[in-house]
Amino acid sequence: MPLVTPFDDAGTVDHGALRELTDWVTGRGVDFVVPCGSNSESELLTLEERAAVVETVAEAAPAETPVLAGTGHPGLVETREQTRRAAAAGADAALVVSPYYYKHAEASIGAYYREVADDAALPVYLYNVPKYTGVTLSPALVADLAGHANVAGLKDSGGDLETLLRFVESTPDDFAVFAGSGGTYAHALEAGADGGILAFANVLPERAAEVYRLHEAGKDAESRQVNRRCAAVNRAVTSEHGVPGLKAAMRARDLPAGRARSPHRPVASDIETSIQSLVADALP
Repeated sequence: MPLVTPFDDAGTVDHGALRELTDWVTGRGVDFVVPCGSNSESELLTLEERAAVVETVAEAAPAETPVLAGTGHPGLVETREQTRRAAAAGADAALVVSPYYYKHAEASIGAYYREVADDAALPVYLYNVPKYTGVTLSPALVADLAGHANVAGLKDSGGDLETLLRFVESTPDDFAVFAGSGGTYAHALEAGADGGILAFANVLPERAAEVYRLHEAGKDAESRQVNRRCAAVNRAVTSEHGVPGLKAAMRARDLPAGRARSPHRPVASDIETSIQSLVADALP
């Protein structure tokens, strides 16, 4: 799950709260944690802050819970350095967002990922999130990169089930495909996804785990039903209100989510009340 980064009133990372959150989610069915992803406000963290966040999470997580650290930056130099720091901080693998800001040809993106994977001491996972990067990784490119010995999988937040299915079909069985869109999580599992990295799991980790367990038990209709119960919360904490909405939803469960870092702004009080009601309705 893409663990949020709590900030205190001064805008500083609250490592005590981060340890508490890590302990809370890993005790509620979450199989692995992802610090420094999109929902972690990673693009608002310095290289040093990201490394420190990864270290805190790696220390707080149980030994059997892998830490998949977000290490991607727009350029190769920073991504290589961030990946090295993540390895030193105790991460088990690196989640690398596709290079953004400049518009790159697909061949350039492929070359970039190979350069990252060649240098990394950790297994590398591709991260397809077009709404933030303006870049869409194609099934052909992902299939090609899946042949690299150090490229282990993909998080797909594109939201298109047909494309996710093509990712699954065009890659080897040992290449992990994780869904990043919580609203279609159960359907993604049916399409062959190996799991999910979902924003709403910060709020409802038990529900996210239940969707997966039911699918694994062959109870896909029940899995979809549980997923539907999470849909309103998922919308509120992603497309509607983003990270500030996610932190408001976490406060509804008395979690120390902290503030969102500027330029984010807190949601209005009426919206926070509405989000609290949605969370109450979705609780187990």
